Amino acid sequence: MSAEEVMQKFDKESNKREPDGFWGYVISAICILFACFQLYTGIFGVLDAHLQRTIHLCFGMALIYLLYPGRASWSRKSMHPVDLVFAVLSVFATMYIFFQYDELVLRAGMNTETDIMVGILGIVLVFEAARRTVGWPMITVALVFLAYAFAGPYMPGIMAHRGVGFDELVSHLYFTTEGIFGVPMGVSSTFIYLFILFGAYLEATGLGKFFIDTANALAGWAVGGPAKVAVLSSGLMGTVSGSSVANVAGTGSFTIPMMKKLGYRPAFAGAVEAAASTGGQLMPPVMGAAAFLMAEFVGVPYIDVVKAAVIPAVLYYTGIWIGVHFEAKKYGLKGTPREELPKFGELLREKGHLAIPLIIIVYLLVTGYTPMRAALYAIALTIICACLRKSTRITPTDFVNGLINGSKGVLGVLIACATAGIIIGVVTKTGVGLKLATALLDLAGGQLLPAMFFTMITSLILGMGVPTTANYVITSTIAAPALVQMNVPVLAAHMFAFYFGIVADVTPPVALAAYAGSGIAGANPMKTGVNAAKLAIAAFIVPYIFVLAPELLMINATAFTVLLSMVTAILGMWGLSLAMIGFCQHPLNALQRIVFFLGGLCLIIPGTMTDIAGVAVLALGFLWQKRNKGGALKVGSDD
Repeated sequence: MSAEEVMQKFDKESNKREPDGFWGYVISAICILFACFQLYTGIFGVLDAHLQRTIHLCFGMALIYLLYPGRASWSRKSMHPVDLVFAVLSVFATMYIFFQYDELVLRAGMNTETDIMVGILGIVLVFEAARRTVGWPMITVALVFLAYAFAGPYMPGIMAHRGVGFDELVSHLYFTTEGIFGVPMGVSSTFIYLFILFGAYLEATGLGKFFIDTANALAGWAVGGPAKVAVLSSGLMGTVSGSSVANVAGTGSFTIPMMKKLGYRPAFAGAVEAAASTGGQLMPPVMGAAAFLMAEFVGVPYIDVVKAAVIPAVLYYTGIWIGVHFEAKKYGLKGTPREELPKFGELLREKGHLAIPLIIIVYLLVTGYTPMRAALYAIALTIICACLRKSTRITPTDFVNGLINGSKGVLGVLIACATAGIIIGVVTKTGVGLKLATALLDLAGGQLLPAMFFTMITSLILGMGVPTTANYVITSTIAAPALVQMNVPVLAAHMFAFYFGIVADVTPPVALAAYAGSGIAGANPMKTGVNAAKLAIAAFIVPYIFVLAPELLMINATAFTVLLSMVTAILGMWGLSLAMIGFCQHPLNALQRIVFFLGGLCLIIPGTMTDIAGVAVLALGFLWQKRNKGGALKVGSDD
């Protein structure tokens, strides 16, 4: 299966209409106007919150209805009249707020029948746009919340509430900044759009190819080289990409065939790319755009979220790297000959300047610039840096295409934020977030570990098939408050829910990234998902650790405690990865796997006694291995 086919099958955002002729020009013109509006407000200052978000949603929904056919059977080359009608209605429903804004403010919530009718239309259009772009899982969650708003008086026990009137709910969701036009839409209309535009220009410069070539030069020659290239390149791509499926298709179309050629089993090759690509959403600075929302929800500077994400992301990729290394040792898989690989020095001289904007944007964020201002400077710097060499120069056509691709790239996030606003609107109106948190705590008996376990399960279920940004909004609204009530630091609680929402992409039975990897590898999707979950073991353990020891998130930590926690945790990941792969110097039996797993777990848990115990147990496992005999297994043999 080609990368394009994988994207269309597993990533609804990629299944767009690409019309020729008149409608192609119309769509491009709207995209350019959208980009100009966002850049103008980014440079000269945003409008009033409701107006900024209204115009943002207006552009977004109009483009969604023009780009995404209502039915799978409709043409991708011509415009269907029904889609055109929906696009016009979406402009009407959103622009009604813009043109009636002063009167709506003066009425202060006393909405007329016309207001309510427009509000109903707007909410329905948001649901339909979400169906076309992000699929049914998120719509289902939003519909359940809407039903709860009306069913409150009939709910049992703690979940009961007085109920919400129909007109009252429509007004709350559509004519205030507590619903569709709430915080998620506010972040989308400011920070997220500009970062996605930044990513579009980075892609236009060829940075993605530079990342893959760099990963090849650095790791392609090593044991299991192509798999390590997949891990490294996906991690680098994750700094600017927010979609696990898009990352799988982008880097996987290159790395998965190389892994299979080297001798990796197809299911494992697809799993490596799936796990590595999913980690891209956990890798600063972009983190699937959810980092911006987290900063707003938690009430901390954006750079604090980025700093908190660094060590867990490093541990995640360390676990995958060690896993692919010992998988290669297990089957005796060598790297690619050095003479067939690009030279790192030459790459750095030819294209190293393309990475300057990434370095600068991190510097700007660290030194106190707002994300919006940092993104604007980074966009300008990307274009300037690309012009330093003829081979990477951005032409006027590339510049215009960057505006178009940026506007198209934000659509999935935009409509997910609008739909998430419906969920948040119901939560603020009914108080269900606190009720769910209380129910989780009751189920856990007031104990932290059971509460974390139930929060994990909730986040995994809610994260199935839901885009990153929407995923975080849902899990942070429903799951994180339970941990906050148990005196867990707010940032740690939100990061916990975020991690397990993301790792749903590699957790069977609904593992979109793993299914995408299996499509390219020609492997069994379920086997690919199981292997991906084993490689991503860090994502299942590290969140528990940073809740218990927030210094891993650099919360109230000194340089020494951060360094010590990181070193011991990396050693712990080594033990866990050996246990998952089942190979060290020789194949491991079941008891040896348990020894390495327990030793690794002790080292990941911060604390002097656990560190000493972990080192002792791993040393025991290593000495036990020394007495074993055997070598690499044959390729294709069972684990």
